[in-house]
Amino acid sequence: MAIALFVATAVLGPVAAHADATGAAPAEAAKFKEITATKETLEQLRRGGWALYMRHGRTDNTKPDRYPSVDLNDCSTQRPLTEDGLKMAAQVGEEVRKARIPIGEIRISPLCRVKDTVAAAFPNHTFTLDNELLYTANLTDAEKQPIIANTRRLLSAPVANGVNRLLIAHAPNLMDLIGYFPKEGTLVVFRPKGNGEFDYIASIPPSLWPGLQQ
Repeated sequence: MAIALFVATAVLGPVAAHADATGAAPAEAAKFKEITATKETLEQLRRGGWALYMRHGRTDNTKPDRYPSVDLNDCSTQRPLTEDGLKMAAQVGEEVRKARIPIGEIRISPLCRVKDTVAAAFPNHTFTLDNELLYTANLTDAEKQPIIANTRRLLSAPVANGVNRLLIAHAPNLMDLIGYFPKEGTLVVFRPKGNGEFDYIASIPPSLWPGLQQ
């Protein structure tokens, strides 16, 4: 299997992601450097054409997924959001609307903590359940490959001006793809470049929004 190449260049500009359709970030890749969004980032997002990736809200780690017997139709077999996690998701959705960031297509992981996140953050928006955005942490390398490939496709595919594509899923998935483990509720901004390529631009953790909106 071809090995992905991921080069972190956060000091000089956006991070460019280059890999084949199934590749994940290799162990020897440079340590990922998170880039904090600015007010200019919001201005760019208002114009559309970006791919966004949001990690679900805060969860209750005392109730882990019952792997390998997780039932996608039974939330009791899955790690749930906490009340703070629901509030976090609602806050992020409100901040996105306050910032006038247009959201078009939303695709989400089928796990309940993600369905609860999208319901709290974007209650009036339609979304698509995508089984190939499933949580990768408990999967084998072979099982991860279609999820990593699908995430790469969705982050790299062109997005029309005036809207932004939003994925809501899990931190391990981005870790497998580019070596980045975002905190809960973080909105990650990517520039799609087509042909499986994209640039990582910036991250907006929940605590950053108030300062950006001033």
